[in-house]
Amino acid sequence: MSEQERDHYWMSQALALAKTAQFRTRPNPAVGCVIVKDQHIVGRGSTAPVGGPHAEVFALREAGVQAQNATAYVTLEPCSHYGRTPPCANALIEAGVSRVVIATLDPNPLVAGKGQTMLNQAGITTQVGVLEEQAQELNRGFLKVMAGGLPYVRLKVASSLDGRTAMASGESKWITGVDARLDVQYWRARSGAIITGVDTVLADDCQLNVRALPDVDDLSEIVQPKRIILDRQGRLPLTAKLLQHPETVVVMGPFRQELADLGVVQFPVLPLQQLLEHIAKEHHIYDVMIEAGATLSTAFLQEDLVDEVISYVAPTLLGCSARAMFNAELDKMAQQLRFELIDLTQLGQDIRLRLVPIQETV
Repeated sequence: MSEQERDHYWMSQALALAKTAQFRTRPNPAVGCVIVKDQHIVGRGSTAPVGGPHAEVFALREAGVQAQNATAYVTLEPCSHYGRTPPCANALIEAGVSRVVIATLDPNPLVAGKGQTMLNQAGITTQVGVLEEQAQELNRGFLKVMAGGLPYVRLKVASSLDGRTAMASGESKWITGVDARLDVQYWRARSGAIITGVDTVLADDCQLNVRALPDVDDLSEIVQPKRIILDRQGRLPLTAKLLQHPETVVVMGPFRQELADLGVVQFPVLPLQQLLEHIAKEHHIYDVMIEAGATLSTAFLQEDLVDEVISYVAPTLLGCSARAMFNAELDKMAQQLRFELIDLTQLGQDIRLRLVPIQETV
């Protein structure tokens, strides 16, 4: 096996560890680390919940003295600053590792190459870019915001073959089957917030939380997403199911004392881009999923705020009077919104398409 093949193999082990942490670390990124010596793993670690040790610390603790002259594989550049925990780059230096392989650098201005520089200055060999795309996929939102962008926005929609999301009455349960609905739970768990409009709450009395996850027995271990309700006219009823857990509810709309008494965070109406900027800066929300009706979904699309569409299509027809998934009035083919298909998966009788917008160039 070549060195490149070995590096890929051991980094895949670190990525597997990072995936085990992806639902519990927000707003921190999910990171995995393995310490390898004589082609055996001597230490493993993944990011603890906020305030706890980073992946490298756990791996070094397990490795002990065996970390001396070993190789560390870490899915994100080791931090170089003091935050809630000491710098991981220092811990690797003090442990005496001889080489550090990094999947992807951290664009956080507090890190941004400084971790790698610290390691190099200490005489430790570093390599960057091993399984980089897989590592970036785990922390899309964090990496995007740390690089100065908006949160990573996924738009979820479930529709019939004829592109309908609900009957004319608003009835929508259920278009897709159990497997597709369980898959939605996974994407919710990866999100720092779910954004919807008050009309969706009024129609479905939805909870928009994570209620089941494959391979996760104790849901208390995960960080539930915030439920952000866009309620410009203050119509959210106090009897709504999502208010059973008001600590995870955020409402954009006119201030209501009765919501404040429940502990609901509120802020004034903002344009959608400013909304995303606000929740990233004030609430440290980096991954967002839109689960809303056609009007709000279309607004996010037309304002070019969607990074990815997750579309579940059921083998059914709902007819021309049912509600459409997209309600913009387009007059010319040149106005169409085009997407690139990045994944196609069958879930029971339904299919899931993951798509990213194609940026037209002039």
